[in-house]
Amino acid sequence: MSKQCEGCRDGRLDVPFSMAFQPIVDIRTGAIFAHEALVRGPTGESATTVLNQIDAENRYAFDQECRVKAIELASALYDPGDQVKLSINFMPNAVYEPRACIRLTLATATKTGFPLDRIIFEFTENEKLDTKHVLHILRTYREMGFKTAIDDFGAGHAGLALLAQFQPDIVKLDMDMVRGIDIDPVRRTIVKHTLRMLEELDVVPLCEGVESAEELKVLNDLGVFLIQGYVLARPSFQSLAVPVDPHTLLTVVP
Repeated sequence: MSKQCEGCRDGRLDVPFSMAFQPIVDIRTGAIFAHEALVRGPTGESATTVLNQIDAENRYAFDQECRVKAIELASALYDPGDQVKLSINFMPNAVYEPRACIRLTLATATKTGFPLDRIIFEFTENEKLDTKHVLHILRTYREMGFKTAIDDFGAGHAGLALLAQFQPDIVKLDMDMVRGIDIDPVRRTIVKHTLRMLEELDVVPLCEGVESAEELKVLNDLGVFLIQGYVLARPSFQSLAVPVDPHTLLTVVP
């Protein structure tokens, strides 16, 4: 048995944490497409207070427990008849073999009755990764019926190189590409052409970190329909936030 496997099975996670949920909204209809599960301290403290306690020894157990916590909370909060998806972040370096490391996730989904096809697994390239390993994880998750997403696209280590080898269901454009897009023609040009590329690859774009009605208006005009950000709703600790109706924001911007 590998050291990683022992870390998932026997690793002690003496780090209390919980989750907040932030909605991802389809601005064409105002409907919630998904909620992203975001790590928080046990009483709502920032993610940093938790992540600063994660290291090479406990990251395997942490990755497993994050999936379990997200599914358990979502299954208790979601309307059973709803089709809203759940987006869960995972750490590629904490997955040594995807079919082995997914067992606890599958067991939790089965126990809670949460449908697998409503789970999105997203990852951020915030550290240098083995591209072959990441591709193996993403392809395996797709084969198992999960949706996949690349987070913070435009700010990671691989970006286009990874996209050339695997086209996920969703690409989340990094917030630095969105911030101030209403007054920055350079960002607007970059986003416009990125969106055209994703359309040709049949990948759905999602813009996160949207903070103003002006930014929302520009993204709407560019054809982006999945939006996440403070302009619609802040993360809600252990509960589901009700977003602002995007149509009310779009109508007040000239």
